[in-house]
Amino acid sequence: MPAPIKSYESISLAIIGSGGAGALTAGAIILEAAAKSGWYGIMNRSVGPQIRGGEAAALVRLANHRVDCMSKEYDLLIAIDWKNAERFASEMPLARHGLVLNDPSAGEVPDAIGSDKANIASVPMKDLAKEIPGGRENMIAVGMAAAIIGLSIESIMDIVKAKLSRKGDDVVETGRQCIITGMNHVDKFTNQLKLQTPDAHDEGRWLITGNEAVGYGAVRGGIRFAAAYPITPATEVLEWLAPSLAKVGGALIQAEDELSSINMAIGASFGGRASITATSGPGLALMVEALGLAIASEVPIVVVDVMRGGPSTGIPTKSEQSDLNIALYGCHGDAPHIVTAPLSVSDCIFTAQWTVYLAEAMQTAAILLSDQSLGQARVIIDKPANITFFAKRKVWEADSDETYNRYALTADGISPMAIPGTPGGQYTADGLTHNVRGAPSSTESDHQNQHDKRQRKIADFNYGNHWADIEQADDSSDFTILVWGSLTGPAREAIRTLKDEGIRIKLIAMRLLAPFLKKQFLTTLEGSDRILIVEQTHSGQFHNYLRAQCALPAEIRHFHRAGPHLIGAGEICDQ
Repeated sequence: MPAPIKSYESISLAIIGSGGAGALTAGAIILEAAAKSGWYGIMNRSVGPQIRGGEAAALVRLANHRVDCMSKEYDLLIAIDWKNAERFASEMPLARHGLVLNDPSAGEVPDAIGSDKANIASVPMKDLAKEIPGGRENMIAVGMAAAIIGLSIESIMDIVKAKLSRKGDDVVETGRQCIITGMNHVDKFTNQLKLQTPDAHDEGRWLITGNEAVGYGAVRGGIRFAAAYPITPATEVLEWLAPSLAKVGGALIQAEDELSSINMAIGASFGGRASITATSGPGLALMVEALGLAIASEVPIVVVDVMRGGPSTGIPTKSEQSDLNIALYGCHGDAPHIVTAPLSVSDCIFTAQWTVYLAEAMQTAAILLSDQSLGQARVIIDKPANITFFAKRKVWEADSDETYNRYALTADGISPMAIPGTPGGQYTADGLTHNVRGAPSSTESDHQNQHDKRQRKIADFNYGNHWADIEQADDSSDFTILVWGSLTGPAREAIRTLKDEGIRIKLIAMRLLAPFLKKQFLTTLEGSDRILIVEQTHSGQFHNYLRAQCALPAEIRHFHRAGPHLIGAGEICDQ
């Protein structure tokens, strides 16, 4: 008699295979079908360092509740083949109740998979696919996964039709037969995993990646020009922006390199268009000089850095937070600017829109620090709320009785910016120290005044309460966890786990990294005697930055390590 079907509020599964096996496609179909069925979920893709081709793993988590990170262990592993599977072993530890389905033609389960505590079953995916003209093993895998976790054939086929209909009805029918074959074959197994029925089905949910969310937030915030050079893992930002900008009267140019990209964006912004570029660590290093130009000439610009493992070429396909130092300190001279970081895939929309607003309002450079784990994760999110932030710079209006001083020493440090072609609004904008008119100057007073002006507008701006997300357990907490960026999701999950154990945790997840709002930060820390700082860097860049900015309480734990794998909730709990 078959064992009773288990039911879980959250299930994690992995589908792996060599290049061309379709593991990522299979994972995407499962995630989209889950979204259609009312579940929340997230999918991370894991590939080798070669950027294109080679082995791949689709890492999927589905749940009844919102999820921002992967779980500690995996309940289901489907291996189309085992080629270089050891590369993924540390990313998908198996749960004790887990199920491994592998094709016997692929050989024995590799020792690195750690399947000794899981249940293993052989499934002849290749042979089953061969029985169907044009059949594919990955579609067999989709059918098996769907049956095990409780996805209907209708929800799966809706997604398959959408993805394959352009290839013809025959291809869609072949996919359907493969999926049904896979679903039927699962009936032969005695231990199955079922995901609990969703509590509610919200048709308004979105399925989006972090890179797409950044692009959406930027356009919603008023961006109308982009120039960029493709680089992993930031390229999808550009791929989303290209057609989207065209729909709102904007434009995107693919430049020949990163230097051209940022200078084109600065030029477009000088011309009155809110502008953006997107890159990763190596590209940001090339853009630093131009960032200084934008800061000195007070031309607003947004630079999105989707961080990856570094230094140098590093690991293009893996995540790290190690660009923090260059984002904060990369420019030579005193160059005050904005540095922000989204806290989740859904927050990429808000943070991108807010960052555009900050850059435009203060007429300066703003760097948004995302990373590979956020940028390339595909997540089911609730429909984002409307946000009122929109690019609006202080523009100079022509007045024949007024002499235009582009860099006038205003009380808030923000001086009106004339759009080229405005009568009487001519001025020089370059990187040289200048006077209030913009004319080059080397006098002590002009140099000091312009430094003070640029610093004042950053320091005195009203950032509201958006500088951080603060989650207070109650009036008192046993610990405070301090994170930024993509580690917010694992930190939140760790806090939920610890709460069940009776441990009260306060979370401070910083969205605004520069300028450092010392007063607000220290006020938020009041009553926090024990602090855990968590970051994904080898040298502890975030911890060092905080130490440089203010005196932290004596009892601090600092957990940090380099990539390539994102720090998980379990690791945070262990601290």
